[in-house]
Amino acid sequence: MIRLKYPVIVEGKYDKMKLRGMVEGEIITTEGFRIFRDKDKLTLIRRLAAAGKVVLLTDSDRAGFRIRGYLSGAIPPERIIQVYIPEILGKERRKAAPSAEGTLGVEGMPEEVLRRALEQAGALEDGNAPPVREPITKQDLFALGLSGGPDSSTLRRLVQRELGLPGAISANALCGVLSRVVTREELAQAVARVKQQLEET
Repeated sequence: MIRLKYPVIVEGKYDKMKLRGMVEGEIITTEGFRIFRDKDKLTLIRRLAAAGKVVLLTDSDRAGFRIRGYLSGAIPPERIIQVYIPEILGKERRKAAPSAEGTLGVEGMPEEVLRRALEQAGALEDGNAPPVREPITKQDLFALGLSGGPDSSTLRRLVQRELGLPGAISANALCGVLSRVVTREELAQAVARVKQQLEET
């Protein structure tokens, strides 16, 4: 399976599911317009952008462009790769009726169209290229006491705060996010700092 070079931001869970069937990598949802009031999610997106670049992939309708415009104003433009899909008339299979504008969104877009759009934007890894950095795994989290122990969830939340990451990141998404923003050594240092702070209180 092709790997994403950068995290991709999409609108909803069905968009994410569509991409999950095509590519490997970090996919973040805005939950539609919820991004306008979800400060934790915006903080996460900004942190990912600060660590490299992010890909912005929304539907080509008014709602999609409104979300795109909001995020484009919240992130430095040089940190965003804008990926657009064509306006294709149609209806997603799961929906009873077409969208207000009668066009397909990301979830209804043919895979070859999405892949081509991501390729043209330079958002896909070369098949032979190494990952951006060695990924942080669930085994790493376990070894550092961030999972599998009685106080792991508390320690994990404190370490996320220490690293400037929102606490709302799910455990499943955490490895991918950490892999983008810190090295294993930096994570271990953050854990050590937090443990020291706990001992001193």
